Amino acid sequence: MQRGALLDAARSLLSEGGTEALTFPALAERTGLARSSVYEYFRSRAAVVEELCEVDFPVWAAEVSAAMEKAESAEGKVEAYVRRQLALVGDRRHRAVVAISASELDAGAREKIRAAHGGLHRDDRRGARRTRA
Repeated sequence: MQRGALLDAARSLLSEGGTEALTFPALAERTGLARSSVYEYFRSRAAVVEELCEVDFPVWAAEVSAAMEKAESAEGKVEAYVRRQLALVGDRRHRAVVAISASELDAGAREKIRAAHGGLHRDDRRGARRTRA
């Protein structure tokens, strides 16, 4: 439950103030935890971002798929895909996660995030293939 509260606080901080706002003292203040308690859940800001990506990318993929499934024609599915992807890219939380991940994550974490991000496209291509079938 605390981990979820920390992730929610991280999303809010990133959304409100960008990468500079995501600090352990700010996470502690938002959740009512001691700063040292935040370190029990995450070893670094990069670890917070990595977990946000692991949690949020599948949600974003599901949003894209749901938007595509509502469309009745192939053209409508393509339009839904593009519109939903653009909405995600324009989302402040997504931009902040991308910005912080580019600068603070180690190569392994960046690769995990790239794979999760690639999942957005793989899931969408499967939906497109179903549409053509």
